[in-house]
Amino acid sequence: MSVYSYKAADTSGKIVRGTLEGPDERGVAGRLQDMGYIPIKISQAAKEPGKLDIDLSKSIFKLFARVSTKDVMLFTQDLSALLGAGLPVDRALSILTDTTEKEKFREIIRDVLKAVQGGSYLSDAMAKYPQAFSNFYVNMIRAGEAGGVLEAVLGRLGIFLENTQDLKDFVKSALVYPVFLLFMGGISIIILLTFVIPKFSVMFSDMGQAIPLSTQILLGISNGLRDFWWVILLGMITVYFLFRQYAKTPGGQVKVDRFKLNLPLGGEVIRKIEVARFARTLGTLIRSGVPILQAIDLVRGIIGNRVVAGSMQQIHERVKEGERLSKPLTDTGIFPSLAVQMITVGEESGKLDEMLLRVADNYEKVVRNLVKRLINLLEPFMILVMGMVVGFIVISMLMAIFSMNDMPF
Repeated sequence: MSVYSYKAADTSGKIVRGTLEGPDERGVAGRLQDMGYIPIKISQAAKEPGKLDIDLSKSIFKLFARVSTKDVMLFTQDLSALLGAGLPVDRALSILTDTTEKEKFREIIRDVLKAVQGGSYLSDAMAKYPQAFSNFYVNMIRAGEAGGVLEAVLGRLGIFLENTQDLKDFVKSALVYPVFLLFMGGISIIILLTFVIPKFSVMFSDMGQAIPLSTQILLGISNGLRDFWWVILLGMITVYFLFRQYAKTPGGQVKVDRFKLNLPLGGEVIRKIEVARFARTLGTLIRSGVPILQAIDLVRGIIGNRVVAGSMQQIHERVKEGERLSKPLTDTGIFPSLAVQMITVGEESGKLDEMLLRVADNYEKVVRNLVKRLINLLEPFMILVMGMVVGFIVISMLMAIFSMNDMPF
């Protein structure tokens, strides 16, 4: 696609100028006619000297741009409200350009506005910025444009993103205290081993065999941590780096995600999260008019667990052959029977989208309850482990002190 400058006249005879993207001059002329303009002159736009190539500058911009889900959610809700008030898309985008707080996202909206003013569809303009608007998001917008229900689709997108963000925020907030407890407990133990215990080691240095075994082990750990902390730290960083590299490979991703699903407590939480994400995404797409086969492909792109995402290909092929959605879902062994039964009822009643969204609501509630139960079990377990470690340190030191009374002087 190349950029062309054009000169055209509108229905009132007013001369307008601008730029459009197109495969050739004939394609641009067709776009102008569809927009209600009479083409006068079309020529390929020349690059201004002293400026970077536009594709290169956009690539560099995309490299550093970071837009959160919350930013996109607020933008979607605001855009839906403005369109509901009767404003045209370009006017609504112009207002959001001025009201968006994050500079990087503001630049993206500004570029989308320029593209829309130049004659591009909103979905095509957004597709150029996958770091902000996912493939799922763009296809939802495209379906809304095709059906003439862009405002309604934006409303559903806003609800979808809000529910997704609420679930993420709930899980993160629930993990704040356990992570804080683990961090502070770890710091306390490290301080004991590296600063407190070495002061006692001077006292015990001449005791020889009189030191109890537990105290010897404790002193060995303390000396090792104090003298070789850099080796331990370097080893942990190396292991983490190698694990990350392995987890990025296709085979590694599948094995790691399968291991996550088989965790005693966390695996159930992950499974329920993926079921809720699958149901909400698929239900939102179908309600917005996206064909079910295309919707399943889009769902596969946003599923976080590779094992669950891999099952989407099998589901897609079997639905394409004419099977109902519920049958391949059952055969994967990943989706709970209750969720499958609700989807079956939705297929039989012709309300598949409604039942999928109901499944999502139910399993998001289940996830919240599971996370609460998991945290309630995790907190006392962590306190118990920390207490046992600190208790071992204190008892080992007391045994060594008491053993000094048995030494011959």
